[in-house]
Parts: sequence; C-alpha cells; structure tokens
Amino acid sequence: MDIEHLVFENGPKRVGPFSHAVKAGEFIFITGQMPTLPENPDVLVSNDVEKQTHQVMKNLISVLDNCGSSLERVTFVRVYLVNFQDFDKVNKIYKSYFNEDKLPARTCIGVTGLAVGASVEIDLVAKV
Repeated sequence: MDIEHLVFENGPKRVGPFSHAVKAGEFIFITGQMPTLPENPDVLVSNDVEKQTHQVMKNLISVLDNCGSSLERVTFVRVYLVNFQDFDKVNKIYKSYFNEDKLPARTCIGVTGLAVGASVEIDLVAKV
C-alpha cells in the first residue's frame, strides 16, 4: 500500500511538525485541527468553546477539500476536550456539520491541555 504525506499551502497553518493528512490506500488520516486562525497557528479564533468548535470544523473541511474528500466520507472522529462540561456545547455544533442519519463513529477524550491553549481539537479518518 502506498502512503502519501500531504501538506497544503492553502490549508490551515500547522501548529507543529506534521502533515495535514496522510493517505494510506483509500483512507486519509487528518491531523487534529486546532481552533486557530487559518493564516496564524498561534492565535485562537476565540476563547469561546463554541466558536472554537466551528473553527476546528472549518479547518477540517479545508483539509478534507484539499484531499478530495468531504465530511460525508468521514468514517471515524476523535474529539479532545479540556473541559468535559463543554461536551453538550461541542456536540451541538459538531452534529450540525453531519447528516444525522450518517454520523461517523466517534470517541471523545478528556485531556489536561491542548496546543495554543485550545479547549477543543478534532482529528478524523475519511475515505478519499
């Protein structure tokens, strides 16, 4: 199986040394996206978890688009939350991006911290 490491000039700026995505066979593994401004990985879009969740989803969509995929082709998602009291707020926004009849499999993980002081990070796996 061929493996491609994908970095996109027009994708969200990266906050660390990683590819935006890795393509293996017919699947793409999208690196966890942060709620940072697309052009500045050091600046959070807001301290509000709801605004952060929207920005994370927009950044994920940008990477998926660059990979030739979409949210409709997502098979698995991991959500990382610093504060589990934000669970309902994040879920409300998260599910608005998907068809309710075709939600991907998902895990939600509580963490003690995220890069750039974010409250939420999301990574995913999708078919090309």
